[in-house]
Amino acid sequence: MQALLDARSLSRLKWRCRRGLLENDLFIERFFRRHEETITTRQAAGLELLMDLADNDLLDLLLARREPQGDVDRPEVREVLSLMRRPRAIENPI
Repeated sequence: MQALLDARSLSRLKWRCRRGLLENDLFIERFFRRHEETITTRQAAGLELLMDLADNDLLDLLLARREPQGDVDRPEVREVLSLMRRPRAIENPI
């Protein structure tokens, strides 16, 4: 089992994840709302690698226009991308 991120590291990670492109921020905010209490150090490392990308490259990955390549093509990145790409669950279907 992977170690959970401590509160201080989580706070730093959230600050690091602030982006200039609103669309990226929306994906990132949703990710933190859903997974904030269960983010592992492995997932944090994957998220850090994603944050090294330019905004448009990150958006292409989040929208599944392309898949990770090169140095970013790592299991922890793919894991975080999978979580970030998940659509919102339908809460009250009619």
